[in-house]
Amino acid sequence: MVSIPTGTAQIGVTGLGVMGANLARNLARHGHTVALHNRSAGRTDALLEAHGSEGSFVRTETIREFLDALERPRRALIMVQAGAATDAVIEQLAAEMEPGDIIIDGGNSLFTDTIRREASLRERGLHFVGMGVSGGEVGALEGPSIMPGGPAESYESLGPLLESISAHVDGVPCCTHIGPDGAGHFVKMVHNGIEYSDMQLIAEAYQLLKDVAGLSADEIADIFRGWNTTELESYLIEITAEVLSHKDPRTGKPLVDVIVDEAEQKGTGRWTVQSALELGVPVTGIAEAVFARALSGSRAQRKAAAGLPSGDLAEKPNLDGFVEDVRQALFASKIVSYAQGFDQIKAGSDEYNWNIKPGDLATIWRGGCIIRAGFLNDIKQAYDAQPDLPNLLVAPYFEEAVAKALGSWRKVVATAIGLGVPVPAFSSTLAYYDGLRAKRLPAALIQGLRDYFGSHTYARIDDEGKWHTLWSGDGSEVKS
Repeated sequence: MVSIPTGTAQIGVTGLGVMGANLARNLARHGHTVALHNRSAGRTDALLEAHGSEGSFVRTETIREFLDALERPRRALIMVQAGAATDAVIEQLAAEMEPGDIIIDGGNSLFTDTIRREASLRERGLHFVGMGVSGGEVGALEGPSIMPGGPAESYESLGPLLESISAHVDGVPCCTHIGPDGAGHFVKMVHNGIEYSDMQLIAEAYQLLKDVAGLSADEIADIFRGWNTTELESYLIEITAEVLSHKDPRTGKPLVDVIVDEAEQKGTGRWTVQSALELGVPVTGIAEAVFARALSGSRAQRKAAAGLPSGDLAEKPNLDGFVEDVRQALFASKIVSYAQGFDQIKAGSDEYNWNIKPGDLATIWRGGCIIRAGFLNDIKQAYDAQPDLPNLLVAPYFEEAVAKALGSWRKVVATAIGLGVPVPAFSSTLAYYDGLRAKRLPAALIQGLRDYFGSHTYARIDDEGKWHTLWSGDGSEVKS
């Protein structure tokens, strides 16, 4: 740390937990002077003692000192727990800021809270930026994917700093202005929903290879390493191999075999599903991933149900080609999960008038973030070729990829069902695909039933308008 004159720090970070501290260090490493603030000054001092030589920092203890250290317009990044704590810090900053200053919330805030905060601060002449950050603590330090929303004007001032610290792929920063008010946090929320689905699919592939193919954790780790050289190449596939090959130092067993089979969650997956329900968008792969985590946590119920009958189980299949079938099923299901996520983003963008460009998201998700994957380049190309693409699954590359995988996908789901192995994400994404491609769905019967008991009317395939059958009368039809 060096002594810096008042009003010369380019940006300030308040909330110096792991993510906040690493973002502050990242900013300093890239030549930006960073003002530091934390409710407890001990964290500030610990950061400076351990990493003060990495760049220019300004130590502050109070909000007033923190704001005085910043050049104008002030840029203050909040990295505290979402919810009431964020609201409290926002109010502390806003009470002493001047028109044109920028408050940035880099936490995982619910996007509707961001919409509310942005509107409130706009009335006070302040800019508010809800900023999604993906990449975990390593990404925060070495280059995350950054998804800032808020006023376009604020990005003119803030954007160059954020782009400098983001991950870069092919020289392109993994950061762009997403859209107004809550757009950034909405996109980060859906990103996390896709992440839930991706991890559930990987876990189901692991269970199939373990319980059906009878492979060891080390053997499965080697398979995932091989898969990471195919079209499945991604960060999550890469680290799956690392986790599966790691040995527990206490027992010498694979660590995965001694971890309790209960997957926790912080809420962004639930938010994604809740938002999708409100928007009327089917995100079945993401929803099943969220519910699978909930089921894994229902330990008392699972213990009570452990002896329930399974019915007659099928014989284990000939395992020749089974590993490749699982790989193909994983790839096809993964494509559907991303397609559902992008569909939800489009619906949210339309609902809130954000004008989000899907191709931009594919670009900034190629590096730094948890769902980074090789086929994001193919997603970008699909949206570049057809910006109004109705669904990712009808893009030529993905239509061909799924068609190639379909036989394996169906075989794997049928095998799992026959053997009583739960594959909710594999099966739900396949059902979504079949529903999407079906020429006619049984929804006609549902609408007929709704009209019968509730006079909800129906549309006809051969006439305009809405119609109702007089079910309790003579059965004739009347136009509504």
